[in-house]
Amino acid sequence: MSMFGDGLDKAVQKAFTRPAPKSAGPQMRYMVKQLGGTKAVAELLGMSQRQVERYVAGKAKKPRADLAARLEREVTKRWQPQIRAKARQKAATTGGIVIDARARMGYTAPIGSTDQDRIRHLTVALPPRYAARLFDAQVAGASDTELQEIAAEALKEVYFQDGGRRAGSLDEVRFTDVEHLEFDL
Repeated sequence: MSMFGDGLDKAVQKAFTRPAPKSAGPQMRYMVKQLGGTKAVAELLGMSQRQVERYVAGKAKKPRADLAARLEREVTKRWQPQIRAKARQKAATTGGIVIDARARMGYTAPIGSTDQDRIRHLTVALPPRYAARLFDAQVAGASDTELQEIAAEALKEVYFQDGGRRAGSLDEVRFTDVEHLEFDL
């Protein structure tokens, strides 16, 4: 996926009330229950229906590394959808989201100001409207670049302009070369 999309997913996963299954058998049984049959799981994971049945029955226990990674990703994507939705709703309406980033940041401003890009490490609480925009864009299938632009716009308003109290003539914020990125609800 993407750095921004994965970061948003990890933030939402912190709200889970139970851990997702870790071993192949329970993961396969969960996927069969979610998708309504072994054939659908086999097609999704790119394996035979019979092999899925072996995992469900407990006869096969250790999947190959690539299959284990795909299986874990698919289980995590579907795990506790109601809890996931509540966490997103809370962040989008009341709580907001915190972004912790180390990246090259700069801005476009009038002549005479120091607008050169530099590496900054920021931890900034973003208002709920930006959390809503980030989650809505992620659900709509936005690319990493589009999510990065939304985050840059949020940092422009919250960090650089301080909610309109300074740097009113700031045009654009550049948010590139991301070294570290983490979101928290």
